[in-house]
Amino acid sequence: MNFLTILPMAVVMVAGTQLVAAVFLASADRPRAASLGYLAGAALVVGGGVTASWLVTRSIKISVAGADHGGRNPIETRIDQVVLVLLVALAVIVFLRRHSAGPPAWMGRLQRAGPGYAVKLGVLLFLGMPADDLTMITVGATAARHDLAWWHLLPFVLFTLGLLALPLLSLLLLGHRAEAVLPRIRDGAAHHSWLVSEIVIGFFLAMTVVDLLR
Repeated sequence: MNFLTILPMAVVMVAGTQLVAAVFLASADRPRAASLGYLAGAALVVGGGVTASWLVTRSIKISVAGADHGGRNPIETRIDQVVLVLLVALAVIVFLRRHSAGPPAWMGRLQRAGPGYAVKLGVLLFLGMPADDLTMITVGATAARHDLAWWHLLPFVLFTLGLLALPLLSLLLLGHRAEAVLPRIRDGAAHHSWLVSEIVIGFFLAMTVVDLLR
């Protein structure tokens, strides 16, 4: 396993409310400042979340391996089992929330959002969403379980931020024509992203089952 395997989980991170919020901020009075603030808040949580999960899992694995006197390290099986449970829980959460992925009423206030508020929004949205918390734990634990160096998490974080930056990039590249593109991004994120998330989770779940059967 390498960083390419965990990369698709970035789709699960931004699906739904997170990407919808990015669209609203790209349409705000100060779109560039608000969007960059939002990305900064998201980067802080996502980068810190996967790093913390990686460090904890790696420390547990090293300590158990140090106490092991030969044979296959059983902690890898335990980690795979935990990841499997997390993935199943994540799939259930995404499925249950499939009809509630529309833009909440409070997003209407993002029109006047400044960079400071956007930073807080990025932190709260990614920290307060159970699906995102489970995804960060899963990605970090999986990377540590397969002895991937910390830098393998960076492409995941960057890809997550890249997906969140799509509305801002559309604005910068298309100018006024982005007014026709941004609603499509918003509607797709609000109504169809749950299915894409389930497909990605299913793929990752299958990879975890393969590890357990080895």
